[in-house]
Amino acid sequence: MPFTTEIPVTTDSLLDYLQNNFGQEVGVPQLLAAADEFKCSVVTVKKRLRDYKSGIGKWNLTVAEKLERTLAAPDASPAEPVAREKQNLVPEKDSNYVPFGNFNAVKKIIKSKVFYPTFITGLSGNGKTVSVEQACAQLNRELIRVNITIETDEDDLIGGFRLVDGSTVWHNGPVIEALERGAILLLDEIDLASNKILCLQPILEGKGVFLKKIGRFVRPAVGFNVIATANTKGKGSDDGRFIGTNVLNEAFLERFAITLEQEYPSPSTEIKILQNYGRGTGACEDNEFCKRLVDWAQVIRKTFYDGGIDEVISTRRLVHILKAYAIFGSKENALKYSINRFDDETKQAFLDLYDKIDIDFNKEVDQSTSV
Repeated sequence: MPFTTEIPVTTDSLLDYLQNNFGQEVGVPQLLAAADEFKCSVVTVKKRLRDYKSGIGKWNLTVAEKLERTLAAPDASPAEPVAREKQNLVPEKDSNYVPFGNFNAVKKIIKSKVFYPTFITGLSGNGKTVSVEQACAQLNRELIRVNITIETDEDDLIGGFRLVDGSTVWHNGPVIEALERGAILLLDEIDLASNKILCLQPILEGKGVFLKKIGRFVRPAVGFNVIATANTKGKGSDDGRFIGTNVLNEAFLERFAITLEQEYPSPSTEIKILQNYGRGTGACEDNEFCKRLVDWAQVIRKTFYDGGIDEVISTRRLVHILKAYAIFGSKENALKYSINRFDDETKQAFLDLYDKIDIDFNKEVDQSTSV
């Protein structure tokens, strides 16, 4: 029924009534009962309880209590209600890693501790991500890596409320963790993101972020920086090689100070990478095999760049082949298993090419055929 005159009602009195009669979780029927009890409209009740709304037609009467405690102690971490161990987020050094490409530039940026958002683009498997990881490892800098997908949203990045032991508690997202720690935030495969990634725009300006859900502003600690990796330049993939990549907002891309283009390593560097990997992991110490693999990959890449084929052999794929050789003890199987992901025509062309490069491979295949 309509009310012509409302009796003033406070949030505290509403909380007392609802908690005593219905508990901590209430819905619209309970709010209607409160409106009847206090002779006011349900709209008034909803306004008084707006900070407690937890969903459509749902109110959690414990949420705002936690917010009040957080706001009363602005220097406290919003995740304090949850006891969490302080982890060391410095990546492990890889003794087999061989610096190449943009590694020195990335390392200088991280070492400077200047806020300088950096975009790294290049084909898959050419060391974009590992260069950032190893630069942080060598400089003893913490790294927080986030793998971006089209589903990644503000809650995934910034944080949100989580249900812990029956209580709703704020949890920092990886972005807030990196901001507060002064860590490097690595946004991996950022060109897979949707427009939900735009929540990071103020952060890419180095201004920090206001956590509207808990009413707290987080400023970046010294050393915080954002590095993004992508297979494209944020303009989508016209050739369809990187399906799922999206055209990113121009204003978002403009907030990255520089773009580094990552190429595959030179032949001599790539041979060293394979040799280091083979010796360091025990995968394969056949230096001649490493050289033949690199020669093979170089011919394929040249043909790819010239538009002759649609597939390419990455440095990562060469490492996969070495590992397969260690497991199966056969070059033939190592190559076949590692390139089976390609269509039959491409796979056979790659095998035929390697057959011409490595004479020993011919002998091995002949032996396996005769057996």
